[in-house]
Amino acid sequence: MTFQDLNLNTPLRNALEDMNFHTPTPIQEQAFSSIMSGKDVVGIAQTGTGKTFAYLLPLLRMLKYSEQKNPRILIMVPTRELVVQVVEEIEKLAKYINLRVSGVYGGVNINTQHQDLMQGQDIVVATPRRLYDLVLRRAVLLKSIQKMVIDEVDVMLDLGFKFQIINLLEILPENRQSIMFSATMTENVEKLIEASFKAPEKISVAVSGTPLENISQEVYEILNFNTKANFLKYLLSDKDTFQRVLVFTENKRLADRLFESLSPQFAEEAAVVHTGKGQNYRLRSLRQFADGFCRILIATDVMARGLDINNISHVINLDVPSYPENYMHRIGRTGRAAQKGNSLLFVTEKEAEKLSAIEGLMNMKIPQAKLPEEVEISTELIPEEKPRAIEINNPHGKAEQAGPAFHEKKEKNKKQNLGGSYRREIGKKYKKPKTRGDKNAHRNKKK
Repeated sequence: MTFQDLNLNTPLRNALEDMNFHTPTPIQEQAFSSIMSGKDVVGIAQTGTGKTFAYLLPLLRMLKYSEQKNPRILIMVPTRELVVQVVEEIEKLAKYINLRVSGVYGGVNINTQHQDLMQGQDIVVATPRRLYDLVLRRAVLLKSIQKMVIDEVDVMLDLGFKFQIINLLEILPENRQSIMFSATMTENVEKLIEASFKAPEKISVAVSGTPLENISQEVYEILNFNTKANFLKYLLSDKDTFQRVLVFTENKRLADRLFESLSPQFAEEAAVVHTGKGQNYRLRSLRQFADGFCRILIATDVMARGLDINNISHVINLDVPSYPENYMHRIGRTGRAAQKGNSLLFVTEKEAEKLSAIEGLMNMKIPQAKLPEEVEISTELIPEEKPRAIEINNPHGKAEQAGPAFHEKKEKNKKQNLGGSYRREIGKKYKKPKTRGDKNAHRNKKK
């Protein structure tokens, strides 16, 4: 099947022709008729299978010209980068269509977005938290929403957007069409579907955990972080093979540490992206990587779903992700659109259990390769790798040592808890005073 076989109008066909897209992916082919029917749709598809176009094509096909200010289509995505990306995809597809689209996300001036929404929009693409803030400010009214899409819903719930999503769903009209796409079907996702969807039609294509056939995978056993960094430098020196490399780390602290390690040798070729960076810095780094100005991009797992960059030659996993599904999202950044991709996984002895979980999810063994002899083996450990002696009664590992202001109490100030016997002895020494209310006192007087 080609895009010509789908019920697309001429403006959409022309836009796809300009992008040199001719054949829909399986998820795009299966989702088109389901979404066009007006039913609620839940799509389970692995990252990199073309989910964005799967819901954009039918939505734009059904959208008619209107001058009303309130938006008619709402698309919620987890990250700022994904908002920008979806808006760009809409603008490409709507090249020959007259429509208004706006993207709203945190990290930038909310007043500017407020004014933009007040001008009137047909489609709003947003992160849940910023959209919720704008709804509370009455910058946008959702009463006219006809189609609602939640993309990468599992990531949204992991990032803590459940409160905003539930409250936004309650505001939306009941007779809307709800569309959801996710790479994994978790318990929280199922609960959200039960509460907010009406008899949805489920589409499942290449579920997460299915190894991508066009991506070659290798695993290397490496002692520690510094040796991993040395091996990475060794690989990146081959610019002809490692043309555009995406490096994943488990957290932003390790991402910054790796960037500092690479900077002396690859200062002009490397960039880093994570949630600790400012929005403009993140967008600029992504743009430079996508445009080819930077050859190396270091990112965290949060970015694994918000990146859709063509021609990534290699994905290098500097560490093993805590959740095996995240490994699938990482390697899905390469080998996109049926191209060949490569994935390298660096594993320490402590990460062997996580590797087993990934291989169990994929139901396959990742081929193991040997570390080249030219790579320098480092014995120096970073602070995160150094062992910590944790006492039984001191779980935080802090030594219980007296500080400079500590001094022994004087002998007279040292108290000893003697329990009941102490109270009895004090009672004998200091008898109850004889007062008018004391019966014994009256009895003694009579005698």
